[in-house]
Amino acid sequence: MTTALTTALTIDGFEYHRLPGDGDVEIHVAVAGDGPAVVLLHGFPQTHYMWRHVARALTDGHTVIVPDLRGYGRSAKPAETTPETYAKRTMARDVVEVARRLGHDRFGLVGHDRGALVGVRAGLDHPDVVRYLGVLDVLPTLDTWGVLQGVHAKVAWHLYLMAQPPGLPERMIAAVAPEFFASFLDAWDPDGSTFDPQVRRHYVDSSVASVDSIVADYRATAGVDLELDQADRDAGRGLAMPVGVVSQDWGAVLGFDARALWSAWANDLTYEPIAAGHFMAEEKPEEIVRFVRDLAARADA
Repeated sequence: MTTALTTALTIDGFEYHRLPGDGDVEIHVAVAGDGPAVVLLHGFPQTHYMWRHVARALTDGHTVIVPDLRGYGRSAKPAETTPETYAKRTMARDVVEVARRLGHDRFGLVGHDRGALVGVRAGLDHPDVVRYLGVLDVLPTLDTWGVLQGVHAKVAWHLYLMAQPPGLPERMIAAVAPEFFASFLDAWDPDGSTFDPQVRRHYVDSSVASVDSIVADYRATAGVDLELDQADRDAGRGLAMPVGVVSQDWGAVLGFDARALWSAWANDLTYEPIAAGHFMAEEKPEEIVRFVRDLAARADA
């Protein structure tokens, strides 16, 4: 499903570009600031605009690069011709190429949700490029599927829906797309205080315009992305750079130790539980800015 995006929002003070990523897929990216580069990658069901508060603060001391992931927002939405079209390996190459075209061969990388999965893959595939990796409220793909068991796994029902073969999930979601995407904004922001109506409408409209590509992104996580994570685990490969994780206490619901799971991927790890909802970069931006600055300082030490 493809519709016109009518409520696109931009981050004040940032310049916007369309730059080729992997395979010349055009990536919509915002850039501002000066200094060592940090790339901020958004989650679902959002766009780069989720970083607006954090991004503006980080321009004091950093070149801040904030793209829409392929398939989201105003970035290109190529058809899913192979499982690799929306593999996190492919999306990570988008990020590396966009940063390179902006003049940055090395950068810090911080991702939320889906963007964090792209960040993990970038860190595994491009350890000479990613200086440090920040992760907000997600687990690596391999571990996500490992902890989803029993009735408590119902919190991730959408992962199973969008993992199905092409056709049916796209049609089902398209039939109620505004309600489908709004349901996550409501469920993960239960008191309704994180987004004003314009921002909420932007996220819903952006997602409605991206049904096929969003499903393809999630489908990859149940296929090729899982296979890549398993291959790295079997080979003993991990994240060589400083890694910081901020997360809700999902273990209280699903019964896992997030710190232990991340420690299996990263030797140089800090893990911080946070008293915030899933959309923490918008709910508590000051804490996330502090987290990113601390992580960058670790990389510089």
